[in-house]
Amino acid sequence: MKPITVLLAEDHMIVREGLRSLLKIETDIKIVGEAEDGRQAVALTRKLSPDVLVMDVAMPMLNGLEATRHILLTHPVTKILILSAHNDDAYIEKAMALGVAGYLIKQTAFRVLPEAIREVHRGKSYFSPAMSKRFNSSLNLTLKRSGMTKPDAKHLTPREMEVLQLIAEGNANKMTADILTISIKTVEKHRQSLMEKLDIHDTAGLTRHAIAHGVIESSIQTTFL
Repeated sequence: MKPITVLLAEDHMIVREGLRSLLKIETDIKIVGEAEDGRQAVALTRKLSPDVLVMDVAMPMLNGLEATRHILLTHPVTKILILSAHNDDAYIEKAMALGVAGYLIKQTAFRVLPEAIREVHRGKSYFSPAMSKRFNSSLNLTLKRSGMTKPDAKHLTPREMEVLQLIAEGNANKMTADILTISIKTVEKHRQSLMEKLDIHDTAGLTRHAIAHGVIESSIQTTFL
C-alpha cells in the first residue's frame, strides 16, 4: 500500500528531529521533506504535494497560520495538521476558520501524531483530546471550517499580515520588499495601512501587537527601525 507522504514544517531543529525519529518507525508514513519556516513550507508543498503537512504555528518569515492560508488556497488537496504549543481558543479558532484538518498540542503530539496523520489522511478531523471537549459542537466546527465567522472591523489582508510579521521580526522596508518580491513603495503602503487599521503609529507598537496576537513569538529578537 502506498505510504502517506508527510512534510514537516518546524523551525526548531531538535523538535523536527524528534518528529522525524517518531515517524520513521511507522511503515505506512513517509517523510518527503522538512521546512524551517513558513515560506519554505509553502514552496515545498507546491513542489512535493504531500498528503499531510504537519505545521508549527510560530515560525519565522511566515507564521504557520498564514502559511496555511496560502497553502489551502493554492493546494487544498494537502491536509494540514497544526502542531503548536498554544492551546488557547484564539489560536484554535483561527486554525479552524482556515480549514485545517487537525490541531495538536506539542505536549501530547508525540503520543498521538501517527494516529492523527492517519485520521486526517482519511478525510477526518483530529484534535487533541482536551480540544475536542471544548469544541464538541459539530455546528460550530462546520461554521468555522467554512470560514463563516463574524468579520472583524480591523481585518488585515493576508499580505498585510505578512508585512506585519516581517516588520515585527526586525526587517527593514527593503528587506521586506525583497522577501515578498514587491516594491519598497508597496511595502510602505502596507505599513501605512496597518497603522491606520490598528491605530498604531510606530514600529515598536506594531511589534507589540504582533506578539500579543501570536503573529510572532516574544522570544524573537527585533530591531526597531
